[in-house]
Amino acid sequence: QVQLVESGGDLVQAGGSLRLSCAASGSIFSINAMGWYRQAPGKQRELVATITSGGGTNYADSVKGRFTISRDNAKNTVYLQMNSLKPDETAVYYCNGIISASRGSYFRQYWGQGTQVTVSS
Repeated sequence: QVQLVESGGDLVQAGGSLRLSCAASGSIFSINAMGWYRQAPGKQRELVATITSGGGTNYADSVKGRFTISRDNAKNTVYLQMNSLKPDETAVYYCNGIISASRGSYFRQYWGQGTQVTVSS
């Protein structure tokens, strides 16, 4: 069984910073890409950033230059450093991982339970 557990969500003022963490645990053989998504009330879940096992990154245009995704492969952990936060970035932030649970098994997509980020104006 694979679990992704996020942490770091909080209430922050506009212009402030937060660092989110997501640790994968359980039966893990290999982790491919990991990423962060967010879902605001009444809106669809959207991509924020992804990072491959080799460190290649991809960002939503709206966060480029302000957010940085990174990962520690030894700890099976992905991070999201968020700077200059805006009120409309208030959302539940979800961690995502493409993970193989054992040698020879397919990679599957796993999601964390989400962490709330609230940006006040």
